[in-house]
Parts: sequence; structure tokens; C-alpha cells
Amino acid sequence: MFNRIVLYTLLISATFSSTLFSASISKVNRVSELPKWAYSTIPNKASLRGTAIKQDSYWVTGSNNSIFVSQDAGNTWQDKSISIALKRDFRDIELFDNHTAIIMGAGTGALSTLYKTTDGGNHWQLLYQNRDKLGFFNAIAFWNQQQGLLIGDPVDGYYVIKKTTDGGKTFRRIAKKNIPSLQSKEAAFAASGNSIIVGNNGKAWIATGGFSASVYESNDYGETWQRNSVPLYQDTQTSGGYGVALNHLEQPFVIGGDYLQRQSEYANMARLSNGQWQSVKTGSIGLRTAMSCQAWICLTTGKTATDISYDAGNTWQALVSNQPSKTGKFDQGFYSLASDDSVFLAAGAEGKVGVLSFIAVKTR
Repeated sequence: MFNRIVLYTLLISATFSSTLFSASISKVNRVSELPKWAYSTIPNKASLRGTAIKQDSYWVTGSNNSIFVSQDAGNTWQDKSISIALKRDFRDIELFDNHTAIIMGAGTGALSTLYKTTDGGNHWQLLYQNRDKLGFFNAIAFWNQQQGLLIGDPVDGYYVIKKTTDGGKTFRRIAKKNIPSLQSKEAAFAASGNSIIVGNNGKAWIATGGFSASVYESNDYGETWQRNSVPLYQDTQTSGGYGVALNHLEQPFVIGGDYLQRQSEYANMARLSNGQWQSVKTGSIGLRTAMSCQAWICLTTGKTATDISYDAGNTWQALVSNQPSKTGKFDQGFYSLASDDSVFLAAGAEGKVGVLSFIAVKTR
């Protein structure tokens, strides 16, 4: 699919680092001081697309087999990259605890792989490898250490949705009769590991794009799927949905745009409300590829900029970056976001990573 064209063209720039804000906030009225950005750089300057965080354990993954881990809340980073001859682009990561993780390599054929570690990245085991020469992994998501899903490009008119019940050792493809057939000029993107997410009680969502922006939804642990059109920009093959996310109310959002028109104004977010997908005005322009929420605070980001919501995604405003631009272009945003315990982790181009928190939050 289109991933083969855009896989290495989507790059990020920026990072963030800081302190924690309270995880017990009810509903934010205002923030007495806006969050500050701080920046750091991973030594090999890889293009980093995967992020995961659990308490003080931070993980980022990306091009050239790159895996970097911090076990002290981002103060120091260790290189845990896999030493293999064939270069892989690790686009997604699932972190189960501070020592156990599964990472996903994206690419055509054998480049699409899963690796697992149980000792903090010191050793990696090849867990699963794509054997279809037309196959292309886009993202993974797990309900727990045993049950998870993998989404891949279609190879026969249907998306390849695979399910594991043994922690990724084996996968079973979901029957095509349980998946809606591919729409005309529809595509999926492996932009930042956000094209599939899971929720409570066996729920799961997949974002797709192209000329048919859609969200596929499952309510039975991925066994059957329904497709719904979403009101995102979808006028080109590179447009549509790039990622899905949930707020703390378990309300799904889909984000996207067009990577060839990053600075254009178009619908780049929608949410499911009262059974209907409705457009959300973010107040900003451009492609958004990742979104994450902690309590009532949500962030969404793309290469050009980052937006923030203090009311679980109902209203948005631009989150101003204090990062100097090296190119003089619109490069103040990110591709990948993850969050836990009220800390947001991001990763981007040239090895840039970090965390974002809030100095003071007042609640109603």
C-alpha cells in the first residue's frame, strides 16, 4: 500500500522533558502557568517513531534498529538497539512493565517483524515475522501480555488483522468475512504506531485514510469489525486518518490530514459522540499523527505543531513551543506520543525525545 512510498518520508522534529502533574485532577479550569518544553537528543540521531512509558520507564524506537531506554524518567538513556545486519524501522512498541516490551518493525515482506525483551532490552528474541512478500505491518496493540492485535496493509482486498492469545508467539488472521471489504483508494499508514488502539471490554479501533477516511471498530476482542466513515480531510491518496486515541472517558478520537499538505487548513480531528462521528475544531492547521490523554488533559501533534485540550478533547488551543527552528520551516511538532501517570513522552527526528508535564494545574 501507500506505506511503501511514505515510510521513510515522514520525519519528526522535537522533544520535551520536565515534571509531573497531578493524576487526580477532576476537570481543569485553567493552568496557572503553561507547561514548559525542554529538549534532549539521543546520540545516534535516528528517526524515532515509537514511544512507550510506564511510570519512570521510558522507551523510544525508530530507524536503523534503534531502541533507547531510560529507567530514570528520561534523565539518562541507554542504547538497547538490536544488533542485526538487516536494518529495520521500529515503528511501534508495546510496554508491559519496565523490563518487558514488544517492538514492531514496519516494511515490506520480511522487514515486518516483532521482537520481544524481558530484561529491559539487554536481549531481544525474534517473536514473529511476516512471511507474505506483500505484507506490511502498520501497528500493534495489546489488552494484556497475552491478548493483542496487529494491523497490516491489505493483500487481497481486506486489511490483514491478526490476533494473538499467547503474547505474540503465534497470530491468527481474522476471517475476511468478519472484516468489511476495502473501500476504493483506501489506505493505512504506519506513521507513529497509532493506527490501532484497544480499550476496555474487548473494544478496538483502527484508523484508515486515502480517499475513504474510516474507523474500523470491534467490540469482541477483534473477532468482528464494522466500518464507519469519518469527517476528516480525504481528497487525496495521502490524506485521511493517521491515528486513533481514547480520552479517560473511553471516548474515541481519530486524527489525520495529509502529509503532502502539512500546512494546509482542513479537518484533522473527529470524535465519536452519541453514536456519530463528528468533526472537532482544533483551532490549528496541518496533519496530526498522534494523540494521548491523561485525565482531562490531551495532546495531539504532527510535524508542524502540537495542540492541547484541558477538557478531554472538547476544545483545543495551540501549545506554543520554545524550540528554535533549525530550518526556518514549520517543524515545531512531533509524530509520536505516549503517556502514563500524567507524563507525556514524545520522540521525533534526529534522535530527539523528552517528556512534558505541568507546573501547576488548578481544578474546578
